[in-house]
Amino acid sequence: MSQTIVITGANRGIGYDMARLWKARGNHVIAVCRSPAEKKGKEDLHDLGIRVLEGYDVSKAEDVAALKEELGDTEVDVLYNNAGIMESETLEDMNFDTIEKQFEVNTLGPLRVTHALLDNLSDGARVGLMTSRMGSIEDNDSGRKYGYRISKAGLNAAGKSLAVDLKDRGVAVAILHPGYVKTDMTGHTGHITPEQAAHRLVQRMDELNLDNTGTFWHSDGSVLPW
Repeated sequence: MSQTIVITGANRGIGYDMARLWKARGNHVIAVCRSPAEKKGKEDLHDLGIRVLEGYDVSKAEDVAALKEELGDTEVDVLYNNAGIMESETLEDMNFDTIEKQFEVNTLGPLRVTHALLDNLSDGARVGLMTSRMGSIEDNDSGRKYGYRISKAGLNAAGKSLAVDLKDRGVAVAILHPGYVKTDMTGHTGHITPEQAAHRLVQRMDELNLDNTGTFWHSDGSVLPW
């Protein structure tokens, strides 16, 4: 049965491939992004037959409010919060401005969007949060990247609370690490392609239910340490 999927940060990388995959499965996909991006060797986002909403920055309260207004009473079956950024602070080269920006985008952004669209979520809806194993405190054995680690750890905490608070409404939440993916964020180094990551992540969303809600997963299905 066709579902309505809303995905943020869908103009490139994993978000683009997830939007393309969900559309190929016969779903109504709404792709939300700050700006369009040219796809080298791939179809333009507008040519996928999906609804594209441009000019929405998830870190800005006014943009998220405008997104809510744009969607109106559209019923959403899957909300996937994919938009995110990564900078690279070190103890020797600290930048609190970039740390703050990552927190706004990576932590508060998904929380803002999810909160704004609560009334749009259908019965049995599923919410995905694109996090990173770099947000794991137990798994941190290399330090550095303060803003990214802090922001993803914060997102993990927010995701767990959302899972608890939304369970009575029948809404399940997945906290998902995509893997080490060949994207702009990683300088196109990595173990898997965005398309491979997209297939894994969509599978995890298919398996999401109220029994496993709030789990911190690797896209390969393994459970990650907090």
